[in-house]
Amino acid sequence: MAKKPLLEFTDRGIYCAQGKFYIDPWKPVDDAVITHAHADHAYWGHRHYLAHYLSREVLLYRLGEINLQTVEYGETVLKNGVSISLYPAGHVIGSAQIRVEYKGEVWVVSGDYKVENDGISTPFEPVKCHHFISECTFGMPVYQWKPQVQTFNEINSWWRNNIDNGLATVIVGYSLGKAQRILQNLDLFNGKVYTHGVIENTNEALRRNGVILNPTERITQESLKEEVRKGIIIAPPSSVGTPWMRKFQPYSFGYCSGWMAIRGAKRRRAADRGFVLSDHADWDGLISAIDATGCECVYLTHGYTATFSRYLNEIGFNAREVHTLYGGEEEDPSNLPEGKASSTGDPEKKVLPLGEDLGGVS
Repeated sequence: MAKKPLLEFTDRGIYCAQGKFYIDPWKPVDDAVITHAHADHAYWGHRHYLAHYLSREVLLYRLGEINLQTVEYGETVLKNGVSISLYPAGHVIGSAQIRVEYKGEVWVVSGDYKVENDGISTPFEPVKCHHFISECTFGMPVYQWKPQVQTFNEINSWWRNNIDNGLATVIVGYSLGKAQRILQNLDLFNGKVYTHGVIENTNEALRRNGVILNPTERITQESLKEEVRKGIIIAPPSSVGTPWMRKFQPYSFGYCSGWMAIRGAKRRRAADRGFVLSDHADWDGLISAIDATGCECVYLTHGYTATFSRYLNEIGFNAREVHTLYGGEEEDPSNLPEGKASSTGDPEKKVLPLGEDLGGVS
């Protein structure tokens, strides 16, 4: 009889039968281990949650009062004899890879990750294992990131040019991860940083968790339009094309995403500028991360799974595709058929608590 794998792919999520827990389940379960607080990995409705402590306040903000246990990187929790420990994924603040071990068999669930040190998330650490579960959001050779310092030089230069030309500056990135990465790398000599309500709520949650962020000012009904226009506005994707954004006209609108590496992506987002900035690993980063684990098998959960698994098998890895519901927060809507929503929807809308005040300007 074949040995039952330590982790299984089920219709609820990645399951450890021996430990009786799930990793990033998308249906309600009794015991959930969470890689990070993005909406496609952290769902409401579980009886117990385990996550990294830097995810604590964002999870509570997004999911409400949940039964949440948090741990540090490298700290071990035992569940029915199964050892669970978290290691940095480098994706966003508080993101973790989940290492699971039982009787010498080691699996690592990476969640989402990037290998470049962004200066605000705890940098990615390769974890040796027998089985590695990996995303491949950008698992195509065309996706090759340049060092982020080059991208932020472009962003800061664009901001200065907008000031010189009497234009407001609006830069868009999702509220957990991208927004804070932008914030920490802006040249504040240019001016103040103003934030959409969704962005600022996430910033406030991270600050409650002890994360030190650069100063920001929430845009509210009392904010003076002309003062806001002198600075830079960080906004979520859900604000694009809304009356809220149009209040700042005339402006230049920049979109930060890995999808900006593809010709035409900027036009489809109706952006004036597209900045290639992703919180996921690029083609080379994926390959180097997988190779560093020394794994016997790699399982690809979301992204270009067919293309990437074929390539990995050609160069000597044992790679398999698996079906999950991950991949929401930086899924490219332009890749979906017309009228078809993302599998997880726009997370900036999905996780917004009812009655949330997005803020406005006078």
